[in-house]
Amino acid sequence: MLITQHPTSDWLSAYTAGTLGLGQSLCVAAHLDFCRQCRQNMARLNQLGGELMQDLTPRPSANLSLDKLMARIEAMPALQPTPEPQQTNAKAAVAPAAKGVPRSLRKLIPEGYQKLKWSRISPSIRMAELCRDNNGFKVELLRIKPGGASPTHSHLGDELTMILQGSFSDEAGVYHTGDFMACDQRHTHTPVASLDRECICLTVTQAPIQLTGFFGRWLNPLLRRGYPVS
Repeated sequence: MLITQHPTSDWLSAYTAGTLGLGQSLCVAAHLDFCRQCRQNMARLNQLGGELMQDLTPRPSANLSLDKLMARIEAMPALQPTPEPQQTNAKAAVAPAAKGVPRSLRKLIPEGYQKLKWSRISPSIRMAELCRDNNGFKVELLRIKPGGASPTHSHLGDELTMILQGSFSDEAGVYHTGDFMACDQRHTHTPVASLDRECICLTVTQAPIQLTGFFGRWLNPLLRRGYPVS
């Protein structure tokens, strides 16, 4: 698999530290499902973080001693363990139609791409919203027909894109399955799917896209629906 576009070390560090929102974490996790190189880089970051933690000098807490902390824990009511689901084979729990879906997305796409509720937004493009996170980011899939093009657009906020199937190109290059892209207000492009296969992308957007051209000013208010008013 040809993967040329990867999250930066800052993205991987933030993902490892747990400081990303749900939508951004899903996009990075989906890339990691495809990319062995980034999984290895993340393991190195985890190892480095562990070594740095070992070099820290412990500092006593003035507000809560260990004895008081243990007394609080012992005074808490006992928790009943949650029964684990009976599964003899983890692969058996995956629906056959969802086998092409990255593991990190299977809770949101349990029955595969075909079973999602797709909305037609142009002759070439359909969209299926998966969720919204607490930061207001919209998590959705875009499905582009072979050779189909998205209108030329810029961005009003941050956008992450992860190609789950197929490929597309724009003014900057060609992107394949597994590639990870981060766009912001500086980017304007016209994505076009390859002719041989439909393209399915995971997108995480902070704000709607901004269409360019004469008709864009009429359509842009429709694209802003569903986003927080700034």
